[in-house]
Amino acid sequence: MTKQMDLGGSFTLPGTSMTLNRMGYGAMQLAGPHVWGPPKDVDGAIAVLQEAVASGVNHIDTSDFYGPHVTNQIIKQALHPYAANLTIVTKLGARRKADKSWVHALSRQELIDGVHDNLRNLGLDTLDVVNLRVGGIAEPAEGSIEEPLTVLAELKQQGLIRHLGLSNVTPGQFKQGQAISEIVCVQNMYNLAHRHDDDFIDELAKQGVAYAPFFPLGGFTPLQSNALNTAAASLQATPMQVALAWLLQRSPNILLIPGTSTVEHLRENLNAATLQLPAEVLTELDAIGAVPKR
Repeated sequence: MTKQMDLGGSFTLPGTSMTLNRMGYGAMQLAGPHVWGPPKDVDGAIAVLQEAVASGVNHIDTSDFYGPHVTNQIIKQALHPYAANLTIVTKLGARRKADKSWVHALSRQELIDGVHDNLRNLGLDTLDVVNLRVGGIAEPAEGSIEEPLTVLAELKQQGLIRHLGLSNVTPGQFKQGQAISEIVCVQNMYNLAHRHDDDFIDELAKQGVAYAPFFPLGGFTPLQSNALNTAAASLQATPMQVALAWLLQRSPNILLIPGTSTVEHLRENLNAATLQLPAEVLTELDAIGAVPKR
């Protein structure tokens, strides 16, 4: 039997009874190549999900546009009926075209259809948390989110969604969102090398709002990667473990959602929660991508 692990402590989403272990799991890699179609090894994907939950993961990040539909169907096959303490966070705002491209899906009908697709493929009557994803591929873009978020707020009032979050947004869009509905989490690109959300994270922490960074190793320059590799070697850890440990130590409201399609890599990621970075290593890592104060 898999032993439950220390997953970096826990965090309770604001205004909810959902207490999440800080090391979660991102399900995007369970789909096939380029997040399209089924994986080569469905049984292996099921094993990863079951191992994650058995290890204590109680926060899974997904979307019905992964596959599309494939990832949610695998989650249902692996874990349904779901444990009472398991929180599944999905996202809306995009769809896949037949040519495998990603396009926005922010119209009223697309959002309504997206909620029902997620409910059906996950086997749920109500979605725990839905993140509205806007902006570009990885970076936010200014603009009003009132219209699409109002649609999701209506679906929340209807009982199809419990809580709402935002993904790929600016601080201004977060404030706009708060005027429409309580926002329990933000999911943006952030890591050692991309620190533009430093002040945003601190403000969210003051408000008790969770922050889930994606791309924990995305966009590093060769010099930045070399510095991370050197720190990892000094700790007898992998670069990914160090990058994840740094995020956990960065702020208590940060929730991690690293993804993988193998049980071995999953265990490696989860073990990062037990890695304590010494002060001198933190200082070296902080210098990799720190944004100068204006």
